[in-house]
Amino acid sequence: MIGPAVAETLDLDDLKRAGLRVTAPRLAVLAAVRQGGHPTVEELAVSARGRLGTVSTQAVYDVLGALAAAGLVRRIEPPGGPARFESRVGDNHHHLICRSCGSVRDIDCALGHGPCLQLPAVDGYQVDEAEVIFRGLCPACGVADGAAAPGDRDHPAPA
Repeated sequence: MIGPAVAETLDLDDLKRAGLRVTAPRLAVLAAVRQGGHPTVEELAVSARGRLGTVSTQAVYDVLGALAAAGLVRRIEPPGGPARFESRVGDNHHHLICRSCGSVRDIDCALGHGPCLQLPAVDGYQVDEAEVIFRGLCPACGVADGAAAPGDRDHPAPA
């Protein structure tokens, strides 16, 4: 594992390569996303505030928009839940979301290459990506739920 100083240098270099101005909020948010866990905007704002002392939620949204447009982070929008962000970009992977606690796990593409699904020919489209979200119960929630099948009980959507 790399240390914080090396990670910040890499983040600095990535921002510059992407043509983005290096700012304290961008460094703080990028570092928070790269810690993993598919954080929400609110979680990223808390982490950035821990590094900077103060930063508005709107500034975090603005930073995330710039980072996503530059290809440094990926925005995930699970139905019924808040947007989440990750630093795993440039590959074709999907997500598994727990219906009960909302935890998110990366799932590699089943075919090993995009778009990971085979579609019938669609006039004029050149499909190069498929976004798949699998849903179920994580091991902890499955045990807590008495190992009930996902259809056996209603699980609230992640908040």
